[in-house]
Amino acid sequence: MIVVSACIAGCNCRHDGELLLNEKILKLVGEKKAIPLCPEILGGFGVPREPMEIIGGEGEDVLEKKAVIRDRNGNDVTEKVLSGVKEVVLTIKRLNVKYVILKTKSPSCGYGEIFDGTFSGKLKKGNGVLTAALLKEGIKIYTEDNFEELLDEI
Repeated sequence: MIVVSACIAGCNCRHDGELLLNEKILKLVGEKKAIPLCPEILGGFGVPREPMEIIGGEGEDVLEKKAVIRDRNGNDVTEKVLSGVKEVVLTIKRLNVKYVILKTKSPSCGYGEIFDGTFSGKLKKGNGVLTAALLKEGIKIYTEDNFEELLDEI
């Protein structure tokens, strides 16, 4: 079983309410090889919602309480994100998932690059909170940009 970011499986959970859909990821879900999950929805956020970014670090820093996540209006949404991340991690452990396919750049799911915390569209190196938590658990992470490598492994 694979867990995928729900937004790239066509679920309406992005902050702006826009639909993303990767047909190959949707096919994995349809074949019951993947389960779509969204840490932000599981944390109690609605759709649409204000965009949010990590301020003062990256995902690992949020886990260590050295950085926070704020929405564009300046509201601290760290605890809600952490709550959703915890739910995803628990689900992944329960299902003995070894691989995930995550959405790039997100403060939750971003892998390798995330927005820089200025809400200017600029990117910086780093991982989102869910990604940081999953790396600590030894989960292999792919993104919508490179997941086809995984298809050869499963």
